[in-house]
Amino acid sequence: MTLGDILKESWISVSGNKLRSFLTVLGIIIGVMAVVIMVAVGETVQKSITDQFSSLGTNTIVVRAGAARNRGVRMGSNQTLTITDTDQIKRLSDVMYITPAQMGNSQVIYGNKNWSTMVLGAYPDYMAIQDIEMEYGSPFDMNAVKNASTYAIIGPDTAYELGLPDNPVGEFIRIGHIPFVVVGVMKARGDSAFGSQDDMIIIPITTFKKRLQGSKFPDAVTMIALKIFPDANNNVVIEQITSLLRQRHRLKDGDEDDFQITDMKQIMETMDTVTGYLKLLLIAIAAVSLLVGSIGIMNMMLTSVAERTREIGIRKAIGARERVIIIQFLSESIMISFIGSMIGLVLGVGLSQGVGRLILHYDVPFSIWPVILSVGVAVVVGLASGVMPAIKAAKLNPIDSLRYE
Repeated sequence: MTLGDILKESWISVSGNKLRSFLTVLGIIIGVMAVVIMVAVGETVQKSITDQFSSLGTNTIVVRAGAARNRGVRMGSNQTLTITDTDQIKRLSDVMYITPAQMGNSQVIYGNKNWSTMVLGAYPDYMAIQDIEMEYGSPFDMNAVKNASTYAIIGPDTAYELGLPDNPVGEFIRIGHIPFVVVGVMKARGDSAFGSQDDMIIIPITTFKKRLQGSKFPDAVTMIALKIFPDANNNVVIEQITSLLRQRHRLKDGDEDDFQITDMKQIMETMDTVTGYLKLLLIAIAAVSLLVGSIGIMNMMLTSVAERTREIGIRKAIGARERVIIIQFLSESIMISFIGSMIGLVLGVGLSQGVGRLILHYDVPFSIWPVILSVGVAVVVGLASGVMPAIKAAKLNPIDSLRYE
């Protein structure tokens, strides 16, 4: 028999009992569709998490005040980092940009509009660390930091909520009770690891500490963010920062660090590992439905062997070899699996892309893996489900088969 004859015979057999074939194919459709959707969900989660940290880059390091948590209790003081620490760390050869940072929520007023938003005190380098581009105006400089100037850079969402003009540079707003002049508006960019940057205001760190916060510790900050040169070694820089801060904070050999250093490169690598395991878990859960579908194919093929016992006996009586019988039943099993896999692939990709873009308004990553997976499933499940029924059919005694009623 030629390949065309085998496929023709398989189609006649599969389409002979339409309802049973449809229900069997449906099991594979659901299984493949579930796997494809789970792969899409896993990749979407991975992309979303990666995007949150990608704005910082793998060469960004964040130092936070206070020691690590010990059994849920924060050890040490939150006033352990200073602007002076920042200036000392800046002297390290591998540091490209650095800024101290302090943030807090505040009420912002413009005319008869008011809005509660996050206000961040920082150096101008914060813009470079976060890769922030300006829509209007320009960032303040270090002179503004030295003079504690009342300059403000606002996010586009903040400008919208306050009802500011399209180009609000030169307009005055009040943060708390202090008037600030708007010197720039950031381009919209969405969320990052530091939160939404479309709804925030950036002011000089000295202005934040002395005028807005009125802190008793004007030199203290809660965070220092820095970006190192691309060819620098993150671990070496972290060791240098640790040694420098321990020396400045006069910590003895047995004392815990009164600061925490976060390496964005390590975080992104950890996130990739975690989301990788998450994808495997989702695929494993969805694969259960594929297992059920393959059992359905095996059940159908075993039933088909029982129903076609006399037909098998006639084929063997006129000279059909066992190999031909096995190929015939395996081709039927693979055909059922292939049809279900292709339909499941189309439905899975269509649903994941449709829901992502039309409902969630999020670009769902498309991977070639679902296509490869679907073809692989079609072959593997078809072969695995059809081997036992095919062998059973091939081993039937032709004499007994001809007597079968």
